[in-house]
Amino acid sequence: MKTRSKEILARLRALRAGDAPTHGGRVLSYVYDSGVAELDELAAQAAREVHAVNGLDPTVFPSAGVIESELVQFARTLFHGDGSVVGNVTTGGTESCILAVLGARDAASGTAGSSKAGSIVFPITAHAAFRKAAHLLGLEAIVVPVDPVSGLPSPHGVADAVRDDTVLVVASAPSYPFATLDPIADIAAITSDRGIAFHVDACIGGFALPWWGELPAWDFAVPGVTSISADLHKYGYAPKGASVLLVRGRDRHRHQYFGTTDWPGYPVVNPTLLGSRSITSMAAAWAIVTYLGEAGFAELTGRMHDSTTALIAAVRAIPGLRVVGAPAGPLLAVAADADAPEPVDPHLWLNAVARRGFSLQAQPSLQQPDGTTLPRTTHLTVTPATAVVQGELVAALVSAADEVRGLAPAEPPAALAELARLFGDGVLTPEQAVSLPSEDIYSALQAAGVTGDGELDMASILAGVELLPRDVSARMLIEFLARVIEK
Repeated sequence: MKTRSKEILARLRALRAGDAPTHGGRVLSYVYDSGVAELDELAAQAAREVHAVNGLDPTVFPSAGVIESELVQFARTLFHGDGSVVGNVTTGGTESCILAVLGARDAASGTAGSSKAGSIVFPITAHAAFRKAAHLLGLEAIVVPVDPVSGLPSPHGVADAVRDDTVLVVASAPSYPFATLDPIADIAAITSDRGIAFHVDACIGGFALPWWGELPAWDFAVPGVTSISADLHKYGYAPKGASVLLVRGRDRHRHQYFGTTDWPGYPVVNPTLLGSRSITSMAAAWAIVTYLGEAGFAELTGRMHDSTTALIAAVRAIPGLRVVGAPAGPLLAVAADADAPEPVDPHLWLNAVARRGFSLQAQPSLQQPDGTTLPRTTHLTVTPATAVVQGELVAALVSAADEVRGLAPAEPPAALAELARLFGDGVLTPEQAVSLPSEDIYSALQAAGVTGDGELDMASILAGVELLPRDVSARMLIEFLARVIEK
């Protein structure tokens, strides 16, 4: 038995060898490395203690209820909530956002599981989870454009987008694409006047902004804010997946619950989308929060603040690049400086940085509903571990820009450009394309060389995303990821 166990673990380690490094500060997306090895070991031990616990019923496993309650209390205090603010721990930001929309929808209708049509309003920079929520819950997503330079939505634009059937307005603290802190107080004034729920998505910033320095009020200190989401598995440094959703008002909160006694089994009451749920990540988050406390979070955030400030200054000093807007929190987006004599394409820059040992994240350009275009950008997520490699990273950013400065922007694979021509000529419609069989979609991916075999040229792939109708590129990416798993 021991030999077999060793073989299995050896196989797992071999598989992990092909992954991007989760520690060390070289991957500036997806991972949130505290840089404190003791926290990793504490989290692993806490998860081990509860690995068999089912969070479905805290009356059977009281530890689950205590752990969840203490995390909610910590977040409530941090986000200036009073005794009326209650909530739950979820599996991640997407679940928190979906539950926020679900609760607002049903609170607006006064019934659970309402099928009444409605809408939610959010800036185009709001996380895609809100589009997913609208899709799942039968609501119309009304998207508000943002300023292409600052990345900020206009409060007037939000006000104009609100309709009689709007059940929720969403803003970000900060937005993921551009790290902009939306005008929370101004939007809250609009929603309060109209009696509409207002959700602040602080999934990425929630456990960093409280220690970031002077910022406009963005949490429950703003009277019109009715709910907040914040991810414990981001700057709470917990393993995936743990997030917290807080709601102002018990009556509003209860609308996110599902409960039934109308079947012959045990009574089912779920505060989240899951029934049975592991509490391993929740327990790990609880252990880390208990260990760090506010003082520990402040220290780690201070490291990120220094690194972020240094990186912003370094990018602003690179000819041909610009930082989008005024980042709030430990993240930033970098675009080409169109006014420079020789702009630097951010996606070619990303590829060049990757050749120097650092992984950044490409974001495509996007035409907004008002006809303006948001630039293609490269996203950097900063963690406490960034400080360890900061000098090397800055040198990589500078030399990579020197390598690609003046080069033509990244182009899509020829096969995708030809596919785009078919749409332009009217030979093929987006509706026809997305309804094609999986094999036909995969054939197009193979023709473009986008199969997951070998290294992917993200600059070229993102150029294809920009060129194709967005529904088509989304369908192709679905096929791509499905094939990765099916291999």
